[in-house]
Amino acid sequence: MLTRREMLKGAAFSAAGAAAITVTGDAEAREARPMPEEALGLLFDGTLCIGCRACIAACKDVNGMPAERTKLEIGNYWDAPLDISGKTLNVIKCYRDGAGTHKDEVKDGFAFTKTSCMHCVDPSCVSACPVSAMTKDPVTGIVHYSLEACIGCRYCVEACPFGVPRFTYDTPFPKISKCQLCEPRYADGHFSACAEVCPTGATLFGKTKDLKVEVARRKALKPGDKTEFPRGRIGGTDSYLGVIKKYVEHVYGEKEIGGTQVLHLSGVPFDLLNKPALPDVAPARTSETIQHAIYRGLIAPLAFLGGLVALAYRHMRPEAEAAKPPPAPPAPPAPPAPPDRRDEPEGDEKDGGVP
Repeated sequence: MLTRREMLKGAAFSAAGAAAITVTGDAEAREARPMPEEALGLLFDGTLCIGCRACIAACKDVNGMPAERTKLEIGNYWDAPLDISGKTLNVIKCYRDGAGTHKDEVKDGFAFTKTSCMHCVDPSCVSACPVSAMTKDPVTGIVHYSLEACIGCRYCVEACPFGVPRFTYDTPFPKISKCQLCEPRYADGHFSACAEVCPTGATLFGKTKDLKVEVARRKALKPGDKTEFPRGRIGGTDSYLGVIKKYVEHVYGEKEIGGTQVLHLSGVPFDLLNKPALPDVAPARTSETIQHAIYRGLIAPLAFLGGLVALAYRHMRPEAEAAKPPPAPPAPPAPPAPPDRRDEPEGDEKDGGVP
């Protein structure tokens, strides 16, 4: 009897073969999507962060998110989430080595990093979403989430290389949670809450192109020099007088998966901060090309259906043969017909006339 597993396995082989034929010569990645001219984002400078976590509290406040209690040995007292979740959209994490006495140093040092949505130029979550619950604003570049459109498939969770979208499994009506740069606050003259409350300007809000100019300015200064760091939003009137630290060469987010609108500066290598090492090419460029090639002309779906039919027919033939009644035994041979005596001579004629 044909099992469901056998049926799907056989059909999958058929569809895979057709898909391989279909995408041959068509799998070259599509063109990279450009960053919008007015794209908005954040710059996080880990050398300025003091680990106060004011950004976490502000984010929760403006987004109406509940506290998360971290269970410590001394008790369950602190709203100190260890990672982003359905209830926390950004967190500050800390690298520590040895004695941890030297800030932004690898040996016996410590350093802070921020985890939140990177607002990719070519976001995988938008590409993977089958119902456009994830969208990218063509002007600001902000990656939005629509609860009304979401069907709860969680493809965005699996697709994001930064592991950002989170699903609220523990609620009766689950949804995806992710940073949206506090966009609803812009109409009132506000901006991202995490940047608004940062006392040192470690988190800075602004147009991504302006943030890149600020990155270049800081990296051009000599470590140890004092400078005014813009605080809150770039181009504003508030600032913080601080000391330039020695930055690692890499600017995280500048090229990762095609670039992001959130940039990170650090005094220690990003691999020590658990930032994933990613290619420069956005995964969506290749995945969309393959997907479109597979479904062009409905070749793969038709091959899948054909595989199902062929597999089912192959398994049904033995069953049909077994269901037939056994053949009837051959009939016995008919007895020979008696000789025809109508033309034989009678009496003396039969014996040749001898009495």
